[in-house]
Amino acid sequence: MYFNDHEPPHFHVRYGEYRATVSLDPVQLEAGELPRRISGLVMEWGRAHRAELQKNWTQLATEGTFNLIPPLL
Repeated sequence: MYFNDHEPPHFHVRYGEYRATVSLDPVQLEAGELPRRISGLVMEWGRAHRAELQKNWTQLATEGTFNLIPPLL
């Protein structure tokens, strides 16, 4: 996520040379491209942490800060 980013709420993914944007509601690929396996892992992580991601989106917009979210184990 980036401070003061455009709506709708989303997060950015970088994996090697791949770049993608994933929306939060619903959690789905909005732009870019990821390998199938990585896309599946990102979607699983996004669904598991959707509430935290939404909170971070709001917190970044209002306070310019965010909370770390644990990786997929």
